[in-house]
Amino acid sequence: MRPASVAVAGETIAAVLPYDAEPPAGASVEDVGDHVLLPGLVDTHVHVNDPGRTEWEGFYTATRAAAAGGITTLLDMPLNSLPPTTTVGHLRTKQEVARPKAHIDTGFWGGAIGSNLKDLRPLHDAGVFGFKCFLSPSGVEEFPELDQEQLARAMAEIAGFGGLLIVHAEDPHHLAAAPQKAGPQYADFLASRPRDAENTAIESLIGHARRLGARVHVLHLSSSDALPMIAAARREGVRITVETCPHFLTLTAEEVPDGATEFKCCPPIRERENQDALWQGLADGVIDCIVSDHSPCTTDLKTPDFASAWGGISSLQLGLPAIWTEARKRGHSLEDVVRWMAAAPAALAGLSRKGVIEAGRDADFAVLAPDETFTVDPAELHHRNQVTAYAGKTLHGVVTATWLRGRRIVENGTLAAPSGRLLERNN
Repeated sequence: MRPASVAVAGETIAAVLPYDAEPPAGASVEDVGDHVLLPGLVDTHVHVNDPGRTEWEGFYTATRAAAAGGITTLLDMPLNSLPPTTTVGHLRTKQEVARPKAHIDTGFWGGAIGSNLKDLRPLHDAGVFGFKCFLSPSGVEEFPELDQEQLARAMAEIAGFGGLLIVHAEDPHHLAAAPQKAGPQYADFLASRPRDAENTAIESLIGHARRLGARVHVLHLSSSDALPMIAAARREGVRITVETCPHFLTLTAEEVPDGATEFKCCPPIRERENQDALWQGLADGVIDCIVSDHSPCTTDLKTPDFASAWGGISSLQLGLPAIWTEARKRGHSLEDVVRWMAAAPAALAGLSRKGVIEAGRDADFAVLAPDETFTVDPAELHHRNQVTAYAGKTLHGVVTATWLRGRRIVENGTLAAPSGRLLERNN
């Protein structure tokens, strides 16, 4: 972090110059004062749910929330929308819906389910950034999980054309064997999603990836127990990357009130000791990036019963301040936060123009007042259903402006009309 002038020509960063560099004749100058200019954040794990379940979210509201939170690029998950992104035709439907609504640049993951092996290569050729699968039930019937044989077939197919498989890694047998108890007690829900379910699924994923030479990515890592095996696999040359999420790094099981299902997600928020180990995994470089897993629903689906409530935490607008608040307590810098939330997600998805402030990249920026604080008021959030586990929390870091490809799209909470583009892999 240093004083600098960033020169922008059209939609692109032309140069990063000394702060006192003389601007070219006729150039307009924007001075952000003592605030910090960050690259626009990249969130590669967002459930927009549009079309089909647009009452849960939608491209207009999700991308508004993202822009207000300093995110300039997101990748939409293939499920919770109807149709799911499991064929080229379904991808085109989703792109048509997204195109006029996107406030920020938006791309798409494809889905890998047992019945669409033949569709994976065409989806890859159509520009999806990779393929998501579940190893346990997804929660929606139109996106079934893969068993181990189906996983191996899908992984082999995707490896054959150099694609990326991203995996919700919880083992269904461990989940089935865990105690299942309905009710408002968070401890009962936590017991129903044990760490062993994640650990076993990740172990099997590593085994398949090692055998097939495939590239795989572990989604929303919650169990810190898996970190040593992931580190060991990397040392062996297994091509595996890992993400975690703001809620795992800033919220703890000990603080979840009974009946507060705005805290429910799968895998779950675990204990404080586990959280400390996840932060160490970030510091050690075993965990690559932090993304939201923004998975909203209508308010009525967040019933007080942890067993039946929809699982998902809405955090698109709040991820940066939530992480910065905790990171600064733990001695991490804004450079660390930017690496985890901008550069690394961009690298994961192959978004070569995103995530870094350097010449030749898109002129995507977030302006952050790092020492200012605010208290989270759900009524001020831009996502469609204003439910959040962060309600009432005081956070450090206020996003005062967001720029997309050289154009200011957010200023002091006021958003411009949608101007995002649809992104395709390697384009």
